[in-house]
Amino acid sequence: MKAIFITGTDTGVGKSVVTGLLGRYLQNKGLRVVTQKWIQTGCRLPEDIHLHLKLMGLAQGKIKNRLLDICPYIFKLGASPHLAAQTEARKISTAKIKDSFNKLCADFDFVLVEGVGGALVPLDSRRLVIDLVRELDLPVLVVAQNKLGAINQVLMTMEALKNRKLKILGVIFNNLKNQNAQILKDNPRIIKKFTQEKILGVLPWNRNNEALYKRFSLFAGEIYK
Repeated sequence: MKAIFITGTDTGVGKSVVTGLLGRYLQNKGLRVVTQKWIQTGCRLPEDIHLHLKLMGLAQGKIKNRLLDICPYIFKLGASPHLAAQTEARKISTAKIKDSFNKLCADFDFVLVEGVGGALVPLDSRRLVIDLVRELDLPVLVVAQNKLGAINQVLMTMEALKNRKLKILGVIFNNLKNQNAQILKDNPRIIKKFTQEKILGVLPWNRNNEALYKRFSLFAGEIYK
């Protein structure tokens, strides 16, 4: 396993945090790790990549010379990639994305690719993000926000991945604050029952990066062995 694709069940579920924490964990194992975001929308800078670096304890200057490969597309509009590209009269080239991915794989021990929202987000009028993941045959780590409604989101994501015969590494839940404790406890249980996939762990609502990493490291070994 040389690379992992980290998808969310929705936008804003915490996949950037999980990507950064996993990057730090692999670094601590002695691997040369790089994170990648094929498409960043809603900004002028690769904000999610900067968060990865912060969580990994790396300076932004570390990626300065590789930025075009690490984040091939950045769009101002915070929208689905197809619409964000359309508003700037640009097209997303999957060949360009594949080329940047392959370059990083050649130069690093491990590449962590953070997705764009969910797995079924469109790149254009014909292709979805998951189609590109399938072409590259990447194993997938699913990140979900643990809240009311998570069951449906996770099960639909899993079904889409399985239909395309993609390897699922497991699910990580990020607890949403002020949620019913009974729901937070039951979501992983019932999803495990229906999917028979690994529920890797649950991260608490916490803005302390060290505390998050400490919890994450308890189950990170199940992702990379």
